[in-house]
Amino acid sequence: MNTLLLYIDPGTGSMLFSLFIGLATTAVFAGRALILKLKFVFSGGKIKEDNSIVPYAVYSDHKRYWNIFKPVCDEFEKRKTGLLYLTQSEDDPVFDCDYKFVKPEFIGEGNKGFARLNMLKANILLSTTPGLDVLQWKRSRNVKWYVHIPHSVDELAGYRMFALDFYDAVLATGTNQKDTIRSLEKARNESPKEITVCGCVHFDSMKERVLKSAVDKKTETTVLVAPSWGKSSLLNLYGTDLLDSLGSSGFNIIIRPHPQSYTAEPKLLQNLKAKYADNTRIVWNNDNDNFECLQNADLMITDFSGIIFDYSMIFDKPLLYTRPQAFDDAPYEQSWLNEERWTFKVLPELGIELKETDFANIKDVILSAIKSTTLERKRNEIRKQCWDNPGNAVTKVFEYLANKQTQIMEETIC
Repeated sequence: MNTLLLYIDPGTGSMLFSLFIGLATTAVFAGRALILKLKFVFSGGKIKEDNSIVPYAVYSDHKRYWNIFKPVCDEFEKRKTGLLYLTQSEDDPVFDCDYKFVKPEFIGEGNKGFARLNMLKANILLSTTPGLDVLQWKRSRNVKWYVHIPHSVDELAGYRMFALDFYDAVLATGTNQKDTIRSLEKARNESPKEITVCGCVHFDSMKERVLKSAVDKKTETTVLVAPSWGKSSLLNLYGTDLLDSLGSSGFNIIIRPHPQSYTAEPKLLQNLKAKYADNTRIVWNNDNDNFECLQNADLMITDFSGIIFDYSMIFDKPLLYTRPQAFDDAPYEQSWLNEERWTFKVLPELGIELKETDFANIKDVILSAIKSTTLERKRNEIRKQCWDNPGNAVTKVFEYLANKQTQIMEETIC
């Protein structure tokens, strides 16, 4: 008896599953539409209003974005306004909160969660996840308005291509983001989406924590290594060369990889952790909350990660950055723009470039940067471009959502 073996690679399998979900969703909606029509006919033209449509919903693809959504949830709770919170993390911190008006729901990981989102019925959905309607996460025909809230204050050109194209609106943190989105729309000849500059709720809450927290007095210097991910990132380009120098500097070293590294490049992290397992000066951190790492570090070493702005804008501390000579922007939105990324333009204003030739005397480079006072004035100038309405962002966000809700309801009645 001959046996025929068939193989489908994981990527193709994911695409086929997404296709199946799309077809199944279409069939369900078609069935619902038929049922509504029959109800309408047999009720003499009268059918009950569908109360399953929620006014406001939030989608979080991972618990690490709780720092973005907690201020929003707190604001909805304060205003006694209902909010459905959909999360793909079973241990999301939202479940530990005693909310009365915010209703959390674990929707499952991967395609199970996307299936729930694809059939969601809501007037407004707020999310910080890029790539809507690009991969598995599709627009639901029963969600009227998709709103993106950025999780960083950089210019968004570092997002993967078409990241925000299918959102209806963006709540920008500053004018730098608004300018980039408009440039992308012009380059692709797209209709302009709604952009409201609200500020950064994450920065506001972090700054409040900084002002309330006590700084521990310490005698030893702590350096935080917080890179981005991908082949142009710090750990991929300089890995062991940089960490060998830091490991012998006598400083305490905290390495905090980008969350995406654990998914996209786990072998790299495994090899590095194994190599420095016996160095007690080097610790690895992947806490959901990065506050203590940033607070305790005297200096940060990074590349083009958005954490540059968390550290320099909120904690007002110096940084060293590495910059690849040939940055591959092909997968990113930046590839559509004929100008340098805003992030790369302002890096020299926020920190000092660290070159490979500096690795040999990295201890002196770090101490010199920590003592430098020339960058403080320039940090204040950059804040005005990327962090609008400091201390008032969540109010702006809620007001935008409430006004849009009113508009949707008025259009529905008409």
